[in-house]
Amino acid sequence: MKIRPGKNIAIKVPRHKWQETVAFYRDKVGLKVARELTNSVGFVFGEMTLWVDRVERQSQADVWLELFTEDPARALDHLESPQRDELEPLDGVTGHWTSDPAGVVLLLRNE
Repeated sequence: MKIRPGKNIAIKVPRHKWQETVAFYRDKVGLKVARELTNSVGFVFGEMTLWVDRVERQSQADVWLELFTEDPARALDHLESPQRDELEPLDGVTGHWTSDPAGVVLLLRNE
């Protein structure tokens, strides 16, 4: 079973800290904005995109990681991780949400 890093990292930020966090990565760290959406800003982060997502009902920040695999269902079984597809819609993506033992959310998806 081959699992490898994806192209996206997301920091899910509470609504009341979102603008301050976006400004931190843009103005203090100096990351270039790659894409802006209503509730998300993507920054160039080496070969990856670092997304800072505004979450309406969240009390603290979470980091979510993307992993690529040829067979997301088989990778889920291999990792012995829980299926967490209720976390966020997978519009147009073949894959599954899961988490590691520490609770870090992972997206197992086809490339």
